[in-house]
Amino acid sequence: MRRRILNAAHELACSSGWENVSLAEVALLAEVSRPSVYKEFGNRAGLGQALVTQESGHLLRGVAERLESTPGDTRSALEAAMLYVLTEAQRNPLVSAVVSAARRGSDSLLPYLTARPDPVFDEGQALLGEWLRVNHRDADAEDIELAADMTVRMTISHLVLPRWDPPSTARRLSSLVLALMDRSATSGAQPAVSSAHAEAVTENGRTP
Repeated sequence: MRRRILNAAHELACSSGWENVSLAEVALLAEVSRPSVYKEFGNRAGLGQALVTQESGHLLRGVAERLESTPGDTRSALEAAMLYVLTEAQRNPLVSAVVSAARRGSDSLLPYLTARPDPVFDEGQALLGEWLRVNHRDADAEDIELAADMTVRMTISHLVLPRWDPPSTARRLSSLVLALMDRSATSGAQPAVSSAHAEAVTENGRTP
């Protein structure tokens, strides 16, 4: 039943936008009662969170695969992972619908994808942070945390409001992140990008 409800919510969100989806419509399409939807997910927000969690799991598995795709070549791996996220909006119907609606200034499903801590930010930062720790063992722990946070935020920022085409964005952002790692490892953990600069980059979605 849970799978049928999520599939129905997914279909309706892709076709109509989450802001136009009602639990009554979801229940009708899933062929379950509306009380069953409430019992399983609590409310509409709970269903939205579950839907984004499902899609985020798929997204993060793809990121993990690409981070491990080229052992010994961290630049290519990180660039491939970023490019995957940036192009997923074109391949994944739900992500595409959410991003397209956000660019028009609507869609209430977007906060689940970008602003709430779980699952995208926390899990994405944890995944990338662990990968950076393994591949940049000499880098300072604070720089790794900053790089992971900055990477996730900037990638999502460019996903919603792109400045360049996806390959160019992935190349520029990966270069910025790896410059921070290399500088941290070779200069006594002196960060290549200050916290204030990183916050500015995150805000306006631009690299130097």
